[in-house]
Amino acid sequence: MKIVSIVGTRPQLIKAAALQPALRARHDEVFIDTGQHWDESMAGSFFDELGLEQPDHSLGAGGGTHAEQTAAMLLRLEPILTAERPEAVLVYGDTNSTLAGALCAAKLGIPVAHVEAGLRSFDRRMPEELNRVVADHLASWSFAPTPTAVANLRAEGVVDGVVMVGDLMQDLAARVSPEVRDPTVLEPIATRLGLKFSPGRYCFATVHRQENREPAAMAAWAGILANAATPDRPVVLALHPGTRRAMEQAGISCGPDVRIIEPQGYRTSLALQLHAAAVITDSGGVFSGSRPGSGFPASCSARPRNGTRRSRDPKGAWSSWVLMRLVLETSWSSWRHSTTHRRKPSAVPAPSTCVLPGQPTRSLPR
Repeated sequence: MKIVSIVGTRPQLIKAAALQPALRARHDEVFIDTGQHWDESMAGSFFDELGLEQPDHSLGAGGGTHAEQTAAMLLRLEPILTAERPEAVLVYGDTNSTLAGALCAAKLGIPVAHVEAGLRSFDRRMPEELNRVVADHLASWSFAPTPTAVANLRAEGVVDGVVMVGDLMQDLAARVSPEVRDPTVLEPIATRLGLKFSPGRYCFATVHRQENREPAAMAAWAGILANAATPDRPVVLALHPGTRRAMEQAGISCGPDVRIIEPQGYRTSLALQLHAAAVITDSGGVFSGSRPGSGFPASCSARPRNGTRRSRDPKGAWSSWVLMRLVLETSWSSWRHSTTHRRKPSAVPAPSTCVLPGQPTRSLPR
């Protein structure tokens, strides 16, 4: 079976790296990179590091507005799909690359397979939510990662072709994590980054989503990170270039104990997650790897939303949100009782604002 696979962003490269060996063992794959993430730090290094085959077609469609980027992908995909005449087009996740691939294939009458189908935030203000909903309703095969995703599809009338297959991000993390499980792996990473940190004595954070680049949102999560960080337990923040530019333009900083670094390669990112005291992120991919029983610290959202696209079992969801409460309660307590690190009360979010409505609360160890 001839299958065209379409990727464009770091998370999609990770998913493709997990699936590509099995896919190529059984099918004839044509690999397309849209270039949605086009620079070396965001995507370039992932091909070699993850053992991905080089793309058969590179579209170079990064940058621009959502409309400009998606339109460029559609224009460049159509002649390729017409010439290749695949029996299916495989798309991953919820990006503009996902939307363009699914839409172009459907208009050409080519069946669409969607990996990570059925995830929902129930917030149509999010571009990713629009992308994933459209892709799900165009797909002939919907590969869902969780029972909740299957239920979401069923609620929208999508039943045929739905298969629960698990999470590719977890598959690759399980495959690679033994390589970075030894705490000594942090030593060369810290040296290369020019930082000092040790296992369990730092928090790892990432922030990249568009809604987290609004000034009010940036001020909110910057305050969360600033109050989670201390001189002996810094926050190491791997910051998306777009988020960094937005912060610079708004004149917002996270404080001296938040160490900002460039986005890292897959193994480095995995090592930083694995040996952190906690992970604070708005990335579904990072959140995905920190599941109960994985050996990773629980992760939590950098900015709680009304819904999360990766709904988990109640225990998993509870642990994530309680961790955010613990981080903030610790920071709040440190601020109140510290005589050396004073901050204005208005800059410190109250711990209760970071607990989802209806979530249980209980006494937590300090």
